[in-house]
Amino acid sequence: MSDKPEKKSELDEGLQVRLGHLPREPRQVVKYTFFTLDPAWRRLPIEEREAAKAEFAQTIGESVRDFFVLRTYNLIGMHSNADFMLWAVSDTLERQSALLSKIYATAFGAWLTITHSYLAMTKHSQYVRDHVHEDQEGTRLTILPDGKKYLFVYPLDKKREWYSEPFETRNTVMREHIRIGHRYPTVKINTTYSFGLDDQEFVVAFESDYAEDFLDCVEELRGSISSAFTARDVPIFTCIATDIRDILDALGGVPASATVPSGRW
Repeated sequence: MSDKPEKKSELDEGLQVRLGHLPREPRQVVKYTFFTLDPAWRRLPIEEREAAKAEFAQTIGESVRDFFVLRTYNLIGMHSNADFMLWAVSDTLERQSALLSKIYATAFGAWLTITHSYLAMTKHSQYVRDHVHEDQEGTRLTILPDGKKYLFVYPLDKKREWYSEPFETRNTVMREHIRIGHRYPTVKINTTYSFGLDDQEFVVAFESDYAEDFLDCVEELRGSISSAFTARDVPIFTCIATDIRDILDALGGVPASATVPSGRW
């Protein structure tokens, strides 16, 4: 066997990048962090609660400039152990860690518990190369939210048998999956990859203004061949896009009529 290094033309593209023969394309770091609030916070004096809310809202507002995306979502009444969620998209892992440090340093942060946390990165999909259209999910390395009312988030793991199937078989299965998705143009998927970064393999987040369309889409996908290779796709979170100030007011017991879920970070 020759000890001579292989020519660049003989190397796959990923290896060429890792060897420094091709430039790296910038990826994004994506984090979904779910919080629950200690109910005892509501028994604090109102002045103390208002001060804590103002400090926390300011911390989130000032952090927006450090991220490609920093959005807040209300989960009150939507899930048993999550009150709100931060969807944060950054250029580095360090920015994600720094945001949590800022949150913990606030008075309100002392009353928060992270119940679920999903870390991932963007990556080109190997299954959409022969099926491309404008802003095709899987061909871009940037998260571009549409600003829809709802976001549905869950971790996803495939069965190990999936990865032992020939690529041609997997590609055929995924084309069926993509065709079904195209039947729901009101539902936009954001797939990110967690291999080695977190416990799950993927994190998928669907944006839509119509919860019923997402429900119908998931039901139809259950009948696809790809669904048979799913090992895990729970827990699933239904999130409502809401300004952080309105979320804080709702957590503080403000009457529903005073909460206006129209703001978007």
